[in-house]
Amino acid sequence: MGSSVTVRSAQVEDIAQMACVHVRCWQETYRGIMSDAVLDDPSFPATRERLWTAALTDERYRENRAAVAERGGELIGIAMSGPPLDAAATWARQLYSIYVYTAAHGTGAGRGLLQAVLDPAESAALWVADPNPRAQAFYRKHGFIADGTAKVEDGLREIRMVRDVQCRR
Repeated sequence: MGSSVTVRSAQVEDIAQMACVHVRCWQETYRGIMSDAVLDDPSFPATRERLWTAALTDERYRENRAAVAERGGELIGIAMSGPPLDAAATWARQLYSIYVYTAAHGTGAGRGLLQAVLDPAESAALWVADPNPRAQAFYRKHGFIADGTAKVEDGLREIRMVRDVQCRR
């Protein structure tokens, strides 16, 4: 596992592997926070594959940016951003997802993925599981702060973090 990490734009040929990364990362990250029935649902990989197929091929999502991180020819991380989902948003983009295998934390994959899908000059927002101290610390390191907004969906509590580039020095 000594090879370096490469981050690049996601391609249609990556979809099956992206779905596998998505499912495994959810299982690694959310076990004990989300229902095992959701995480172990036999249809979960196919659902994620349909999501990534739409994200990479459907014209409705042409403004999205999707990237993958790979090491030694294997995908180890995925990320996607796009227009804000909140109609009242004051930020330019929203980070929809970023997942890196636990074994690849600390390799630079997360930083590379974030930079690939979010321009540092753009204001942005994201939702992150709470509790998820490692992810929240990662986002704070990259200029995001919790804005006090929270939601609960499917039993998972999430907080919103925002990066307002106008206030950054």
